[in-house]
Amino acid sequence: MRHGLELCCGGPGIEVSTLVDLGILAERSGWDGVFFEDYIVYPGDGDPPTFDVWQMLATIAARTDRIRLGTTVTALPRRRPATLARQVLTLDHLSGGRTTVGVGLGDSGDRSLTGFGEQTDAKRRAVMLDEGLDLLTGLLGGEPVTHRGEHYTVDAVALRPPPVQVPRVPVWVGGSAEAKAVLRRAARCDGIVPYKLTSTDDWSDFTPDEVRGLVDRTPTVGAGGRPFDVAIGGRRRRCDERAERAYLGEIAEAGATWWLEWVAPGDAETMSAAVARGPLR
Repeated sequence: MRHGLELCCGGPGIEVSTLVDLGILAERSGWDGVFFEDYIVYPGDGDPPTFDVWQMLATIAARTDRIRLGTTVTALPRRRPATLARQVLTLDHLSGGRTTVGVGLGDSGDRSLTGFGEQTDAKRRAVMLDEGLDLLTGLLGGEPVTHRGEHYTVDAVALRPPPVQVPRVPVWVGGSAEAKAVLRRAARCDGIVPYKLTSTDDWSDFTPDEVRGLVDRTPTVGAGGRPFDVAIGGRRRRCDERAERAYLGEIAEAGATWWLEWVAPGDAETMSAAVARGPLR
């Protein structure tokens, strides 16, 4: 099981240089991946500082050699799939093939949607997500794509150069493991980055048995031909490191391929310390 960090893309008092430095520090500290949340306006009161994840990831890519880089997750219905595919492919080349993009429905109450007149109806966004996934996965393979749907049209366009990763950049799908649609979408892609409950207001860890059940309900091999990823986590490290290490060993044995540890927005010193201590292996 690989160990990644989930980093904020903003928050009160956050500087973009701090977030970039954390990504670089993550590689030096033994982490296997850095994944940013993706918001236009970071959640919270007022208008917190918020930064573009693709520019930050590109800067980190230029100053690292090994670590995997991506998002968990980008709300695809508020993005143009072709624009997102171009950004992802560019990062794939800048990083030498170390990119993964996570996509999802997005939260109806997110100001990145409500503040800009984006579609907030969950059913409509679900249709956009399904259609957008077809385009995104196709365009990330570098071959010509033709599509005429309800929301998007592509007329025999290929995004070149093709990706460094063959046959395409991996795509993960985020969402509740309780939602059948999330599992269905993930099966069309290369991995799943789930949270346990339908509601995002509360947090509950997956038990090892629940991870095992999730693994049983997802493909062994993703649509791109790689082993299918099951990326579990999304919370801060518990204070009891012995218990935490034991839990990580249990979910790894159950089939999780990634553990993602959340580093909450805070002062630069506190965030750096959380990254510098490295993963619990």
